[in-house]
Amino acid sequence: MRVLAVCCPDWPLVAAGVAADVPAVVVAAHQVLACTQAARSFGVRPGLRRREAQARCPSLVVLPDDPGRDARVFEPVIAAVESVVPGVEVVRPGECVVASGGATRYFGGDAAVARAVHGAVSGAGGLACGVGVADGPFVAVLAAHRNVIVKPDASRDFLASLPVETLRRPELADLLRRLGLPTLGHFAALPPDDVIARFGPDGAFAHRLARGQDHRPLAPCHMPPDLAVSTEVDPPADRVEFVVFAARRLAEQVHDRLVTAGLACTRIVVEAQTEHGERTRRVWRHDGPLSAVAIAERVRWQLEGWLSGGVGCAEATGGVAPSAGIVLLRIVPDQLVRADGRQLGLWGEAGVGADRVARAISRVQGMLGPDAVVTAVLGGGRGPAERVRLVPWGEPRAPVGVDLPWPGRLPAPAPATVPSRPVPAVVVDDAGAAVGVSGRCVVTAAPAWLAVDGRPQVRVTAWAGPWPADERWWDPAARRRARFQVTVADGSAHLLALENSRWWVEATYD
Repeated sequence: MRVLAVCCPDWPLVAAGVAADVPAVVVAAHQVLACTQAARSFGVRPGLRRREAQARCPSLVVLPDDPGRDARVFEPVIAAVESVVPGVEVVRPGECVVASGGATRYFGGDAAVARAVHGAVSGAGGLACGVGVADGPFVAVLAAHRNVIVKPDASRDFLASLPVETLRRPELADLLRRLGLPTLGHFAALPPDDVIARFGPDGAFAHRLARGQDHRPLAPCHMPPDLAVSTEVDPPADRVEFVVFAARRLAEQVHDRLVTAGLACTRIVVEAQTEHGERTRRVWRHDGPLSAVAIAERVRWQLEGWLSGGVGCAEATGGVAPSAGIVLLRIVPDQLVRADGRQLGLWGEAGVGADRVARAISRVQGMLGPDAVVTAVLGGGRGPAERVRLVPWGEPRAPVGVDLPWPGRLPAPAPATVPSRPVPAVVVDDAGAAVGVSGRCVVTAAPAWLAVDGRPQVRVTAWAGPWPADERWWDPAARRRARFQVTVADGSAHLLALENSRWWVEATYD
């Protein structure tokens, strides 16, 4: 497989906007990752410790590593390569590869493809780059660093004289040098069986690279389509009725773009701006694909809440109505999924009532914020109150920690009534002494009487426990509790907890 690679030297420094004649380095964990040509003239090299690099060049400019910046600035380079040969795979920011077989036949040779790609990258911003073509991604990247084209079936000869450090495995390279194998040619000459027996699977993979046998398929990165739509409102509108028509038109445009691309979205971002620069931004989620009508409704609900000064709707205005009319409206589809259609139920669509409830809840969220409507979701935990968490309506409700082992978890059946806060209680034995639990988790006396929240004592007819729970014993905020199940003479049953010598009613059974 013929592969074309593009390499932009010293990319972290290029992305940071540092000129080549300025002695500068990018450092991570006090180690030099990249340096300029001016820094190399002072003897600075990647891999040096920061202090040693500064000792060699006192005027050295030290910059922190920023992988996010490097990746963002590299996007125009990827787009430039994509304009000539589609299907680019990013090795790392500053290096990318692409299968060049079809482009070679189209342009009439590897050299012609390399010239076309070099021209596209140089024209994208005047960037210096090297282009190489070889059999396989690994050899192509090394060829791009040297700006050469390796002939077919000549990868092993090209690699033979290169040092073992080009494998980018420092520990392996150090070991190979101590074994008297300084170049890839020496390493490639070893028998494969001996290599895997001595160096393991990773060493065997590096050995295949040294022999020029990197024939893995490429994983190209696909540029996502730009599906966002926006419109300017002229004159500025301070009422929702004036914006709703533009919102409907934008929603239809978004939906048409998604349908054309064979996609659907389950989440959208709605942005609006006034002529005074005030902005609102809200993310809307839906359980299924959003239709054009659903998108338009969410835009209207958000704008109604913002223009009326709804809580949480105006970040820039402190929760009050904006001081000017809306001049810009923007809709961005998010969380794209493949449009596989929708399978209806046996008797058609879902009930009208359920759809009406969903629309009403979405409207309340648009007015008061997404946290205004929550639903209870079962999760992991030991006590009944710990196993329930509240999530905003429309958010994913996948259970958290349900399948994890929870030693000391309350056994079935679950209680029916769980108060928002535990209710204080008193448990005593027949002699009137308080019942406790020893350090060995043994009850000091049989519970005989129960008084809940200051009410008169009721006779305990049966009890079970204790079930101790020593939670987060390594943390200063550790909790030690012991739970009991009791039934009393009035026919009620409770889940009790003893913590810090105090009794509490955690829940009540039917």
